Amino acid sequence: MRHILPAAALLLIAAAPASDDPYLWLEEVEGERALNRVKEWNKETEDLLTAYPRYEEYRVRALSILDDEQQIAAPEAVMGDYVTNLWRDAKNPRGIWRISPIEAYAAGKPQWRTLIDVDALGKQEGKSWVWHGADCLAPDYRRCLVSLSPGGTDADVVREFDLQTGRFVEGGFTVPEAKSNIAWFDQDNLLVGTDFGADSLTASGYPRIVKLWKRGTPLTQAKTVFTGEKGDTWAAPFAALDGDTRWTFIRRAKTFWTSDLSILTPAGTLVKTPLPDTAEYQDVIAGRLIAKLNAPLGSFPAGALISYGLNDLAAGRDVPPRLVMAPSRAQAIEEVAASDSILWVKALDDVSGKLFALSPQDGGDWTSQAMPLASNSTIKLLGTSGKRDMALATVEGMLTPPSLYAVRPNAAPALVQSLPAKFDANAFQVEQRFATSKDGTRIPYFLVRKKGVDGPMPALIHAYGGFRNAQTPGYLTGQPYRAGPLGLFWAEQGNAYVLANIRGGGEYGPAWHESVLRENRQKSFDDLHAVAEDLIRTGVSQKGRIGISGRSNGGVLTGAAVNQRPDLYNAAIIGSPLFDMKRYSKLLAGASWIDEYGDPDKPEDWAFMSKYSPYQNLRKGVKYPAVLFYSSTKDDRVHPGHARKAAARLEEYGNRFYFHEYLEGGHSVGADNAEDAKRAALLLAYLNRELVERR
Repeated sequence: MRHILPAAALLLIAAAPASDDPYLWLEEVEGERALNRVKEWNKETEDLLTAYPRYEEYRVRALSILDDEQQIAAPEAVMGDYVTNLWRDAKNPRGIWRISPIEAYAAGKPQWRTLIDVDALGKQEGKSWVWHGADCLAPDYRRCLVSLSPGGTDADVVREFDLQTGRFVEGGFTVPEAKSNIAWFDQDNLLVGTDFGADSLTASGYPRIVKLWKRGTPLTQAKTVFTGEKGDTWAAPFAALDGDTRWTFIRRAKTFWTSDLSILTPAGTLVKTPLPDTAEYQDVIAGRLIAKLNAPLGSFPAGALISYGLNDLAAGRDVPPRLVMAPSRAQAIEEVAASDSILWVKALDDVSGKLFALSPQDGGDWTSQAMPLASNSTIKLLGTSGKRDMALATVEGMLTPPSLYAVRPNAAPALVQSLPAKFDANAFQVEQRFATSKDGTRIPYFLVRKKGVDGPMPALIHAYGGFRNAQTPGYLTGQPYRAGPLGLFWAEQGNAYVLANIRGGGEYGPAWHESVLRENRQKSFDDLHAVAEDLIRTGVSQKGRIGISGRSNGGVLTGAAVNQRPDLYNAAIIGSPLFDMKRYSKLLAGASWIDEYGDPDKPEDWAFMSKYSPYQNLRKGVKYPAVLFYSSTKDDRVHPGHARKAAARLEEYGNRFYFHEYLEGGHSVGADNAEDAKRAALLLAYLNRELVERR
């Protein structure tokens, strides 16, 4: 598939205003000219890949896996004696929000009552609604703030819903479409951060002003309780329940990685806490605020959990923190949630999950108990039930389907639900291996392939490498992220699937992430190259048969990788990508990520960013692998112009490429399972063309 610019397009470019970038017009998200080009590229890619043998077979199979009614009914929220869930299947592609008594749910026999049918609501209101969640007011949980997104954008509409009547509240709270941060203050007042008009948003496009809005009054009359700076990232109110005590907070995110946390007292006054600005709030329990350190604090190491007395904080007293838990060098604390008297901590240990139950003791000490869940697995902490001191957690592996457990201290985990296998696990083998990066760092990766199949074979490496997001090995029907069962289909064909834990994620705590920030970004690219070269060294694959996959931040990664090593890779799946690092901070939410990458408007920062920025480093006369870009017109987080401009530049230089931009789905690129199934089949056809058949 060779894309060559038509003469008319060349004339249009020639007539454009003088600029270092002739493709700025592709940043016009809904611009007619830009969308026409997108439609042309979409058609060329779809015509080619949908004609691939077995495309339809794989699409149908992917959809059947994604729509299978045998799926974990994961708790969206645990609310007192009840649990809610969003259920999606073939009949309900946008989902049903439903509720069950928690005792029936934990016994594996839920008694569901439908609250909102998202598909029916969208049809009734003429909107393409995508569910964004609900916040119900504790402790009675009757009134909820329901968030619905038009088409899957980050922006949403917030509406008040009555859980008892099962209806939206007539004349109740409604916040218009925006990127909003909203929390209950009490039953008749909301804390609202939203687009209040001129100068109310940060440079990143998020709220910087939080107001107290009283029921029955217009939003324009809401009283300001907090105002952040224009250069901040966002301001967000939230609340947490400690037993019967409700605590309300406002977080001022000064940058993506630094924030100030303040307590909003019942009297409406703000009290700033002494929490270090690099630390992260986790939860409240037994009169204590729990936070995770991302930098050392006195004798406490980075990655540790600490606590502060809440009453002392609210009174403005100077109170020293106490140590709750310090991870080992191989561990990283990833998820934390409290029930009434247990602090539940999910940690990674060499990327395998472990769950701990921590109990507060008099005097500020804690006892810890490891929960007896399967070793060498991925564990996800989904929710906790307060007075029951129960955690709900799933356990899975690349070859082991998810199981949901109700976990209590001093008791064997109770199986709530276990899924049947969706493929023959005995046909495959999984190994955790370690590659050595350029600077000597050991980089873990998981390798899946068929038993008895010797290399060298085509290999697909998925990686992310940023924002403290650890890549954990889940069941193959969901690998890689947002690509449906692509990993399964790929391995079934006799190929190798690899999940790489490169630096930039949270696999080994804060240091693993911080080691590749800003001027050190090249290290994450080196890590990816090291994994690919390790596959060659060990005979698993060979040059010309290795593909890479990454999305969002992974777009920077994969884009830089094919620029730097076009000899090493022969395919790249680049989803919802950051690609133009010269302009990223001016596009949508990009300004919020300056702490991660650097500020391209500062010469000293652009000096190191310019060395890897994928868009600026595409070179004429270089034969690049035929990459595949996928994105969404409705992505209001990472601008679709990144992928569009990259495609245009490759087209200008005479390189082959594939391109698919979905009209809905937002940053996730897929508003329902049908779109995800289609993408899985398209990606498989692409990989087969470029890695299996093109030799």
